[in-house]
Amino acid sequence: MVKRSTGVKYFAEPGPENTGKVIKAVAERIGKGDLTKVVVASTSGRTGVRFAKSLRGRAQVVAVSHEKMDLKLKGKIISLGGIAEDGTHLPLHGRGMDKVRDAFYTLGQGFKVALEVILIAADKGLVKPYEDVIGVGGSGEGADTAVVARATPTREIFSSDKSKRLEVREIICMPLKKKWWD
Repeated sequence: MVKRSTGVKYFAEPGPENTGKVIKAVAERIGKGDLTKVVVASTSGRTGVRFAKSLRGRAQVVAVSHEKMDLKLKGKIISLGGIAEDGTHLPLHGRGMDKVRDAFYTLGQGFKVALEVILIAADKGLVKPYEDVIGVGGSGEGADTAVVARATPTREIFSSDKSKRLEVREIICMPLKKKWWD
């Protein structure tokens, strides 16, 4: 039997003020005992440190940034038992991915980011391919969305082998209102 979330937590607005509530919701989901990795978008490293501190000893945090993280924050994530990977690619911004990216945006900026960091972690070998992990993203800074999804490398998103396709298993939390950038 698979232990699933009992309900999605919704926030009225997107944004960094939800980060603490996302950490709490992720910790509750980890408490169900079947997930051991949390992949977190963390441009500077601040959000990665918050998750690594809060989840230390309960789950491994993989902090991912497409930019360079602050070296002290990156070091702190690692000292807390996490993985910090910066300067990464953005697979949903590559050629031919516009419609996929736009479809994820309909569920929110944080939703798109949460899935993208899972793809990055799978592409980089930071998580075991095809295992379920938690992905965390935000709408600008901090975190406002968390999902459980299959850790799929980008090349396998639409694989002919259905067991390898990207699949969202659960939505843990997300904002009801969406933030759009023009």
